[in-house]
Amino acid sequence: MSNRLAQSTSPYLLQHADNPVDWRTWEPEAFEEARRRNVPVFLSVGYSSCHWCHVMAHESFEDELTATYMNEYFVNVKVDREERPDVDAVYMEAVQAATGHGGWPMSVFMTAEGEPFYFGTYFPPEPRHGTASFMQVLEGVRSAWVGRREEVAEVARKITRDLADRALGAAGSGLPTAESQGNALLQLTRDYDPASGWFGGGDTKFPPSMVVEFLLRHHARTGSEGAREMAEGSCEAMVRSSLFDQVGGGFHRYVLRAKSDGPLVPHFEKMLYDNALLCRVYAHLWRATGSDLARRVAVETADFMVRELRTQEGGFASALDADSEDPQSGAHVEGVYYAWTPAQLREVLGEEDGDLAAACFGVTEEGTFEHGMSVLQLPAQGPDIDAERLAGIRGRLLAERGKRPAPGRDDKIVAAWNGLAIAALAECGAFFDRPDLVERATEAADLLVRVHMDGRARLARTSKDGRVGVNAGVLEDYGDVAEGFLALAAVTGEGVWLEFAGFLVDLILDRFTAEDGSLYDTAHDAERLIRRPQDPTDTAAPSGWTAAAGALLSYAAHTGSQAHRTAAERALAVVHALGPRAPRFIGHGLAVAEALVDGPREIAVVGHLEDPAREELHRVALLGTAPGAVVATGLPRAADGSGGEFPLLAERTLVHDLPTAYVCRHFVCARPTTDPVELAEQLGTVRP
Repeated sequence: MSNRLAQSTSPYLLQHADNPVDWRTWEPEAFEEARRRNVPVFLSVGYSSCHWCHVMAHESFEDELTATYMNEYFVNVKVDREERPDVDAVYMEAVQAATGHGGWPMSVFMTAEGEPFYFGTYFPPEPRHGTASFMQVLEGVRSAWVGRREEVAEVARKITRDLADRALGAAGSGLPTAESQGNALLQLTRDYDPASGWFGGGDTKFPPSMVVEFLLRHHARTGSEGAREMAEGSCEAMVRSSLFDQVGGGFHRYVLRAKSDGPLVPHFEKMLYDNALLCRVYAHLWRATGSDLARRVAVETADFMVRELRTQEGGFASALDADSEDPQSGAHVEGVYYAWTPAQLREVLGEEDGDLAAACFGVTEEGTFEHGMSVLQLPAQGPDIDAERLAGIRGRLLAERGKRPAPGRDDKIVAAWNGLAIAALAECGAFFDRPDLVERATEAADLLVRVHMDGRARLARTSKDGRVGVNAGVLEDYGDVAEGFLALAAVTGEGVWLEFAGFLVDLILDRFTAEDGSLYDTAHDAERLIRRPQDPTDTAAPSGWTAAAGALLSYAAHTGSQAHRTAAERALAVVHALGPRAPRFIGHGLAVAEALVDGPREIAVVGHLEDPAREELHRVALLGTAPGAVVATGLPRAADGSGGEFPLLAERTLVHDLPTAYVCRHFVCARPTTDPVELAEQLGTVRP
């Protein structure tokens, strides 16, 4: 018998629809039921591609005895953190404050008023390594609820008060400056290990995509060789490690060193947001340096997203699971889809190419992963191999791997992450002469407009199979989708995408902005939780706060709107405060701040869309490295609004009746030029 989750649009919730647990979604009726029955609420938060979420589900939530106890003494609520990032953020903050760490599945016990009093993450089915079993936790919470109710209530009230006291408050004062940006760079140099190419200590390494974007922009603005070297070193470390899928392209979630002297091994989830961000970073690295490796990685990551994450409706799915079916045992095993033995390589490639591939990718007889298998890497000290031959080997391995049982896919469309993918694919298509990628970006943008935007341009957070979800978009949805639309407008010359971005940034001003200029993660009229979430720091993706600031700044550069410019500046005050102290946690804000310090520059390219000379100027403009520069192209726009689709094209004239480019800061322009070389000089280092 299916439970209440059977009608959900979330693949994660649907995975639990056949549990014997009487799951409810996050809804008022669940808390009313807890109040009526006088029992606590058990909140379980996870996501579809989470390995330990699957483990706890199999061990506990599918167990009849455990489920019977849960149903009798609790109201059980299941939340997909990707659908409700606001719920996840509020209670994860409580978990981290209480335990010193967080993670998923997140397990929270709370009152019918939503006030939490006991926390954890994964609980095993029996006691392990000093951790209580899940049943022991359930029994302990039940005992406290019945026997020490007032004590439980006081704990819940105190935790809720403490969370309220942790509210960020004012955004800070002062705009980011060249000096504060330089101080952030200095702090990053202290966190960077040039020998390994990774930031920070510890054995777990997450991709620093937003920090690298800041470094590239800082180098473009200042010429800092240190910033460029850190960006290049970090990108090379990622792509040579097993973080990058050496066969199929795209990036895993993170890597860790399981043994002190062992190689880095990935956590094998593949997330849309990681791949969209890294695809764009490597494209920007190529734009700045001309690196063949950066170009290959950008293109292969774009192709991975289109090949494995694109849905029938034209959007991009959220993730691929870490686990897949082991053909030998039939069990679901993490990483088995991606790992190889030397014998398997020889079987597919023949003796000579098999041995060469093993040497090239670090595949050993002992194995670098589990069960004698190895995850492919690309060590710098590997054998010399012709690029064409390597591409052929990788292609044959990809075809063979395609015969294995594939990891599950979370087909949920998340608005914010599709916005990131739109920006990456549009730019890759323009940079690398891949109009098919621009077309895929346009199709995803069309889906967001058709399915996710209502008549007032308000965004829904998710959809699945073309059916919109019930959860409202949060700040990161508005910021990232606006960013995607602005990138698409720059690449295609279609002003409609600037208009749609304008609708979204206006809603940011109206629904997410506090009087002091700070930004909330949820809208003014959103469901009230025990605290209204507000966080300017990055997680695995840009914070909603700084994503919105970037979109506001770019829109102001396109239109001259002082209201949007002022809002962006007020939001970026937090970067001035936090950037020099904790740059790794506000990398996207630092990247946006580089655009603010630089201008950003406004580039108008006027001419007929079919004119090859205009196309050449447009390409040079897109390849300019000036931080956060906005680009508009098309016919000149007359004073009455006729003609070109962009405000930046207003009353721009053709010099000598030739396509012409204008480079401006704060709408004060340099000499217009018809020469691509001169335009390149005005914009900094480019690769036309």
